[in-house]
Amino acid sequence: MKLPVYSAALVVSALASFSAVAQQLSLQGRVREAGTNLPVAGCEVYVRGSRQIARSDSAGRFTLNRLTPGRQQLQFSSIGHETTKAEVEVSSDSGVLEFTLARRERTLREVVVAAPQARFGQQRLREVEGTAIFAAKKTEVIVPDNLVANLATNNARQVYSRVAGLNIWESDQGGLQLSIGGRGLDPNRTSNFNVRQNNYDISADALGYPESYYTPPVEAVKRIQLVRGAASLQYGTQFGGLLNFELRAPEPDKTVSVVSRQTAGSFGFFNSFNSVSGTVRKLSYYTFAQYKRGDGWRPNSGFNSKTAYADLRYQFTENFRVGAQVTHMDYLAQQPGGLSDKQFAENPRQSNRARNWFEVDWNLFNLSADWKITPRSSLNLTTFGLLASRNALGFRTSYVERPDADTQQRELITGDFRNVGLEARYLTRYALSETKSGVLLVGTRLYRGYNHSIQGAGPAGRAAEFRFEAPAAGVNAPTGSSDYRFPNYNGAVFAENIFYFGEHLSLTPGVRVEYIRTRADGSYQTVSRDLAGNITDVRTTPETRTSPRAFVIGGLGASYKPTEERELYANVSQNYRSITFGDMQIVNNSLVIDPNLEDERGYSADLGLRGEQGQWLTYDISLFALAYNNRIGEIGTYDAGNRPFRYRDNIGRALILGVESYAEADILQVLQPNAQAGRWRWSTFGNVSLIRSRYTQSQNVQVVGNQVEFVPNVNLKAGMQGGFGPVKASVQFTYLSDQYSEATNAKNSPRDARPDPTSAVIGLIPAYQILDASVAWERRWFKLEGSVNNLGNARYFTRRATGYPGPGILPSDGRSFFLTLAVKW
Repeated sequence: MKLPVYSAALVVSALASFSAVAQQLSLQGRVREAGTNLPVAGCEVYVRGSRQIARSDSAGRFTLNRLTPGRQQLQFSSIGHETTKAEVEVSSDSGVLEFTLARRERTLREVVVAAPQARFGQQRLREVEGTAIFAAKKTEVIVPDNLVANLATNNARQVYSRVAGLNIWESDQGGLQLSIGGRGLDPNRTSNFNVRQNNYDISADALGYPESYYTPPVEAVKRIQLVRGAASLQYGTQFGGLLNFELRAPEPDKTVSVVSRQTAGSFGFFNSFNSVSGTVRKLSYYTFAQYKRGDGWRPNSGFNSKTAYADLRYQFTENFRVGAQVTHMDYLAQQPGGLSDKQFAENPRQSNRARNWFEVDWNLFNLSADWKITPRSSLNLTTFGLLASRNALGFRTSYVERPDADTQQRELITGDFRNVGLEARYLTRYALSETKSGVLLVGTRLYRGYNHSIQGAGPAGRAAEFRFEAPAAGVNAPTGSSDYRFPNYNGAVFAENIFYFGEHLSLTPGVRVEYIRTRADGSYQTVSRDLAGNITDVRTTPETRTSPRAFVIGGLGASYKPTEERELYANVSQNYRSITFGDMQIVNNSLVIDPNLEDERGYSADLGLRGEQGQWLTYDISLFALAYNNRIGEIGTYDAGNRPFRYRDNIGRALILGVESYAEADILQVLQPNAQAGRWRWSTFGNVSLIRSRYTQSQNVQVVGNQVEFVPNVNLKAGMQGGFGPVKASVQFTYLSDQYSEATNAKNSPRDARPDPTSAVIGLIPAYQILDASVAWERRWFKLEGSVNNLGNARYFTRRATGYPGPGILPSDGRSFFLTLAVKW
């Protein structure tokens, strides 16, 4: 009887199992990405409370089998997407269900990768730095910490030695003013570069009077950035390009860090530089104070200078920071005056001017904000201002050998500068496709300058008393005066874009729309005298000149990188230089200005190859062209009384072509390519600039075909740097060939046929060569430096001045020695 019972139980169980299997269903679905609606491949789909799992295919589809009818909970997991849960109703007519996953995005905290700064070879700016684009441009970066040089005197010949083609004027022992030019640009106070400190203007007036009376102490500078003519689209219209002093930033990892450098040298030179830096929570700071004095290589050339700077930064959030900077500099310098060719040949150290003085008071202000809007986009806002003055007092005449009596009234020129500006920059990175991307920079600039210049009779005597007096009788007394106000306005918008075509090729077009309004409002006075020096007539002439103009300039750069270590670059950019108020009116016996001067226009272009070869060679070789229309220059001539002077005018059209080359090699790597870096170091560098410059068109037939002034055909610098352990040493050679001071290419000398060989405002600047040497020893927190400038004691000059601090030849310093003690903790 048991068998029939067991058989019945088996039948019932089999029927139940068959019914359950019959009720199991399948679920089909598709997973897409929210926002893009693209299929999500490889997504794992789990059935909560079971071991059921499926994976989506390339179309985002998946299938789950053997599901019990009713509600089921699913969980979706995919790399790069947020984990998602969903509740579904499983039935026989569910169809294909749609599911979406949100993309997982996280903004990571900033990661700072620190490494020792490279100490070999020339550095260049990256294609994008901050909110600026430097792709396809000729750029150089100078890192003072990498130099074995005399930093205390701001010795430009050593600091800028690795930059090809720079022409440097030397005017004082202390490096109070920087005067550099290149490619035929007037070096006078670096007026053909847009000169900045931490990316804001520091010159007197960027358009109206772009001369820089303030130069940051090199000891406070982290990097010096140079961008040649193509920088005109982002930084203004100057032919020279950009010169930016990036000062040292606050120490991020210390509460207090102190640096003290004390330097003593020849001819009473003393320099004291001291800085304090650190970070306290979100507030960081850097400040320095510098005192500098000297007696000068020539008599009557002493100076006294003070500079102070403060930089405060507050990090509100990870992506938003504000900063404020204040700079003050003042100095008083005695001017020994210029020499004639005869005087220079007899004794370049002599001076017959004991009453000439120059005084500067410079105050800069800056407020900035940096906002990282997204990981790809950044915004920078900068507002800056200048309150400054310069005063020049002395006796000047084109007859530089004429003696100067203490009872004679001197001439005084004062300048007051009140300027304010605002710049905004927005930079973003974007993708066009898998192989094409870009970087867009747009910006704007608003600038207002209000400057006041007065020229007139000053006090007699020898003291540095900067006050005006009524004209007095005297044969050599000032014969004129002027009083002008210069309200200048400037507004601009600009844009540049890097288009990347794959990994090797990029194009960078750019455009700048500029509005400039320069105005001169004032009067000039002419004092007529008889042969005895008595005043016979005083005539005042009022004058108002307004020049508004708007224009568009453009440029294009291209970069091709066949490898990471090699780049072929090219760029062409339009340039524009407006006339300055110094061009408009000044009473000067040695210089006469055409009142109908027009703005300069032209273009600059570069074609070059740069890169590295292994760990032993870095190089940059380029061809350049600089074309001028309406070039403003000076022509040497004589008045009706056979008195020599230079006449400033739109001389004509000029074309400057040249080759600039730079190379630096690590000699030890050449001799032992596979050797590990040891205690020995030895590298050598050289750069040469070969230039052909000519006036191609002019209304003055004496000028056509002549060499452009301030352009030596050969500009060579070479040197070596080496060391062992804590000891480093360097030696540097500089050579410049002949160059002219004005467009007629006159070669004035005591043997000239002209009736007055005592004037030196016209003539040749002969070729010269100089040797400099420096040595340094460093141990932990202590450093000892020594240098010899002009080791061969060469007698040479770089400038024939028409006004202050001349007129005449300004001899450069002879051999001088310097010693620096530095500590850091």
